[in-house]
Amino acid sequence: MSHEAHETQEPETPHLDFQGTTPYEDYVQADVLTHLQHTLSDDPGEMVFLVTTQVMELWFTVIVHEWETAAHALRGDDVPTAIAALKRSVRELEALNASWKPLGQLTPAQFNSYRSALGEGSGFQSAMYRRMEFLLGEKSASMLVPHRGAPRVHAELEKALHEPSLYDEVLRFLARRGQAIPEDVVGRDVSRRYESSDAVEAVWTSVYSGDQDSELCHLGEALTDVAELVWRWRNDHLVATRRAMGAKAGTGGSAGVAWLEKRAQKNVFPELWTARSHV
Repeated sequence: MSHEAHETQEPETPHLDFQGTTPYEDYVQADVLTHLQHTLSDDPGEMVFLVTTQVMELWFTVIVHEWETAAHALRGDDVPTAIAALKRSVRELEALNASWKPLGQLTPAQFNSYRSALGEGSGFQSAMYRRMEFLLGEKSASMLVPHRGAPRVHAELEKALHEPSLYDEVLRFLARRGQAIPEDVVGRDVSRRYESSDAVEAVWTSVYSGDQDSELCHLGEALTDVAELVWRWRNDHLVATRRAMGAKAGTGGSAGVAWLEKRAQKNVFPELWTARSHV
């Protein structure tokens, strides 16, 4: 069939007549998503703040999915699947971090115009963000407390608290590959925050001193890409908050900028950073 003949058979308009909702709506549920915005002030900037925050929650959900996929793959020694999930999450983290753009230029007066609508609401109460932190090894049982009134959310967080983090699965995988990961690291209480280990640093030093095209080196670089973007997320959060409210106490009783400054100083997957000094 000629190209010209094929073109004449193409419909001039897409299919428009459906018995119920459109297949697109059935799949995406756009009508649900676009009617979840209930502003509490008359300030037009609140809509931007609310939608941007909801978009962040959706990115948290996708990234949790990717890191859980990577952790599951590593449990089965499937490094290519794990690296692919980590690389996808890097692109998703870049999109997540770009979410600060609409909020990063807020003046104190602009933020104050609808800040009272937040009441005691605060980003640290985000259950999906907490699951991200848990997957990074930032475990804390006290962070389940705000969710006691939501049984499903609380159960999901409690499950995540007691499961190995993404980095725990990485270190267990390295141990199975014959790397000298200490038993007290492999068998640690995974419900507690991960603490840096000199022995783990030595393993990453060895990995990075060897074949740069090795599977372990590629895994380390994928993890480092994730860690770098998490650090950038924390710093962008800090800068946006400092610009909008200075050093005032945060919503929900948090310490605001002071708390964010402490978070921004911490590295995810710490030995991947310190090992570089020894290569």
